[in-house]
Amino acid sequence: MRYARNASKAEISMDEIQKNSSSFICPSTRKFFLESRANKKHSLWDFIHGYIYGRWTYLYIGVAKGRHPSARILGSLFSFVSHCFPKAKTASCTSASEKNAQITFADGYHGKLMPQEKASKLITIHKPINIPDLEQVIPYKRARDIILENPDHIAVLKCPCRAAQEKPCEPEDVCLIIGEPFASFIVEHHPDKARWISQQAAVAIMEAEDARGHVHHAFFKDAMLDRFYAICNCCSCCCGAINAHRNGTPMLASSGYVSEVDYELCIGCGICSEFCQFDAIKLQEDLATVDFEKCMGCGVCSSKCEQGAIQLRLEPAKGEPLDICSLQSAEIP
Repeated sequence: MRYARNASKAEISMDEIQKNSSSFICPSTRKFFLESRANKKHSLWDFIHGYIYGRWTYLYIGVAKGRHPSARILGSLFSFVSHCFPKAKTASCTSASEKNAQITFADGYHGKLMPQEKASKLITIHKPINIPDLEQVIPYKRARDIILENPDHIAVLKCPCRAAQEKPCEPEDVCLIIGEPFASFIVEHHPDKARWISQQAAVAIMEAEDARGHVHHAFFKDAMLDRFYAICNCCSCCCGAINAHRNGTPMLASSGYVSEVDYELCIGCGICSEFCQFDAIKLQEDLATVDFEKCMGCGVCSSKCEQGAIQLRLEPAKGEPLDICSLQSAEIP
């Protein structure tokens, strides 16, 4: 059985992956370490944290969701170690209040909602990207860079959040790890749960998840070199990030859009409310009503409305969209 990186067509056999995985240091681990050391924002603890997160992903997420038998013990241990190694401030924290402000869990680990069309553009890039410090797009103190090396290197991973559920949503192979060193790291360390796919296959996975009413998050994490590393296709019944966000940990940022209802077209069927992953749409007097505060602008309601009664509207109060085409254009002198 062989896996292929789509653009270069370079192949890695299962035997090679297993050989690398059994060696003392995998090639992807070495690359991850070297990039971590070259990143001034990345501490040694960040590297260790990132290695643990990537190497034992299912244990990490299981503990975070409280689903693992050792969740209480390991969660307390991780909190203690994190307290001993406080998170670094970003270079952009210039004011005294920013420098003294506590870096929260959400500041270092967060997702940006993206409508399906915008998310598809992010995973079909054909050249490296280096767009640092997207403060207006990613409203957190850390992990807000888009630095894509080999953007056509994409691995699909069995979703750790779904895997932690007793009765998970299916299919489970829906987490897209994008670019290096992350994609190689995941395939080398999880050869039974991850595989190389093409950009076209990644778009197909996203379209299928969109049809199921699931939402797309571009994930950023401090431990993952302080930058974008994955697009996850999420449902509220399984996703740890959505449930954490609902319970008061603001680790998801709005897409920058909100849903708007055309009441001349709305027939009050309730499909939009049924599929909303953020409980932002209710029927009032037999018409769909959008809760502005709860709406994250994912676009699921719009795609599900057979009457065309709901559209996404750009809303400045919700932040700037993650529109990779516009961001690239802005970088061109």
